[in-house]
Amino acid sequence: MNLQAQNSSDGEAQGFPWWLAVLVLIAIAIAVAIAANNIYAQVFETVIQGLWVTIGVTLTAFVLASALGLGIALMALSGSKWAQQTARFYTEIIRGVPILVLLFYIAFVGAPALTEAINFLATPLIKTGVMEPLLVRDISLMWRAILALTIGYSAFISEVFRAGIMSVDKGQIEAAKSLGLSRTQRFRLVVMPQAIRVILPPLGNDFVAMVKDSSLVSVLGVQDITQLGKVYASGSFRFFETYSIVAYVYLILTVGLSLGLRRLEKRLRRNQMR
Repeated sequence: MNLQAQNSSDGEAQGFPWWLAVLVLIAIAIAVAIAANNIYAQVFETVIQGLWVTIGVTLTAFVLASALGLGIALMALSGSKWAQQTARFYTEIIRGVPILVLLFYIAFVGAPALTEAINFLATPLIKTGVMEPLLVRDISLMWRAILALTIGYSAFISEVFRAGIMSVDKGQIEAAKSLGLSRTQRFRLVVMPQAIRVILPPLGNDFVAMVKDSSLVSVLGVQDITQLGKVYASGSFRFFETYSIVAYVYLILTVGLSLGLRRLEKRLRRNQMR
């Protein structure tokens, strides 16, 4: 059986996505309820104001976490035992701490420590009056939340990058060496173009997970979707309506992203088969 027939048979075996059809119907029903009911409409208008904060926190933290995770993965794959052990220590420690605990730690322990460190390094500038001492309140709660998500997810993303890079056939790397390509050129032109096919699906899953975990920043008072919903519910006592809308907005975000990533994964798989 050829690959095309196999893909066709797999598609038939999966059948019609009834779960998606039911989910779409529920989403439409809730949208109609929001349009027809003043209470739901008011809750939605309040909650949706935090959408851009949620998106901004997620995108910023994900980009930073990906960059940091790639660096840690390269340390783990380097020839230096010290770098390997440091990367291993970092990933094991960070992955063992819940995101919520890490959020509190960075916000109320890490931020003051960072402030003291910056002031210590900038002591000559502070004494000469070139700059003012940095205060803890100068580091906003939003940036503390972004830093916590960055550190928390970088450990998981580093393992994704490490697995993807290790999946590349060593023979191709040796061939690139024989052509005289430098280490940077080999990584940029040979390793990453092939590893990205393995990296993208789990990396996309981490992005969807971060969208959900971004709701944790509400414990710091960051005005995201969850925080605005919490404030509205506590003031109006409309807990059912409020948290139904909050869950609805997050479902639209996460399911939409998951479907988009699944389609991208299928396209990459078809290109790989060709």
